[in-house]
Amino acid sequence: MTEQANSGAAAAESQNPQFSLQRIYVKDLSFEAPKSPEIFRQEWTPSVGLDLNTRQKTLEGDFHEVVLTLSVTVKNGEEVAFIAEVQQAGIFLIKGLDAASMSHTLGAFCPNILFPYAREALDSLVTRGSFPALMLSPVNFDALYAQELQRMQQAGEAAAH
Repeated sequence: MTEQANSGAAAAESQNPQFSLQRIYVKDLSFEAPKSPEIFRQEWTPSVGLDLNTRQKTLEGDFHEVVLTLSVTVKNGEEVAFIAEVQQAGIFLIKGLDAASMSHTLGAFCPNILFPYAREALDSLVTRGSFPALMLSPVNFDALYAQELQRMQQAGEAAAH
């Protein structure tokens, strides 16, 4: 009776959705300050450009790698003060989700977990370059994911016409 109950519990557990963060790591990190040291002697009136991208790939079994790339270009006037980029990655164990839920998890939920780590890595890199901290604002990955789905849907409809 106990074996039967245990196998029933194991079967129920395997059908329930599972999500587990396995590892967070920096995949790539770069910093360039092409106008240093001259840029430090100028009045600081920065303009910040942020490019954000995510990608994911399935590893073996139910393991997935998600990579969040943050690229920042800061100009002081017309001159590039610095360019910084981080690829913050994570390995996630994800089981038992339907295709739509899996897509949302990989496209919005996982990047949301990675963002604070990427933001901190960029901030640390920038301050080590002797520039003021960036203090990037939070990002709504759910909204970005919804926009991307809508863009893909519109592109599909346009291709069908």
